[in-house]
Amino acid sequence: QLQASGGGLVQPGGSLRPSCAASVRTFSSYAMAWFRQAPGKEREFVVGMSWTGNSAYYADSVKDRFTISKDLAKQTVYLQMNSLKPEDTAVYYCAAKLYGMTSATIRTPDYWGQGTQVTVSS
Repeated sequence: QLQASGGGLVQPGGSLRPSCAASVRTFSSYAMAWFRQAPGKEREFVVGMSWTGNSAYYADSVKDRFTISKDLAKQTVYLQMNSLKPEDTAVYYCAAKLYGMTSATIRTPDYWGQGTQVTVSS
């Protein structure tokens, strides 16, 4: 089970740090990822981290602004979002892939969490 939280309303240029708490037996074996879905658009990949933690993959639209991290002890993954833009407005979903290593495999999760709304507006 994946539980996302930490979304909210922020002004352009601001920051947010959603988190996703995982209730799985072997959290360390999972690649973790964030996806988002804006109104009227398809769900898209935002960022993913391999199960080893050695590799991270970012969508071009968020590169250099967003950072994924995970805390194994807390079984939680974070998404640090800086320099937010109105086009970042979406429902953000966390996802998990057992032994996910490559960008391609991480984009096909085994589990999805519920979404957390992020709205960037002045």
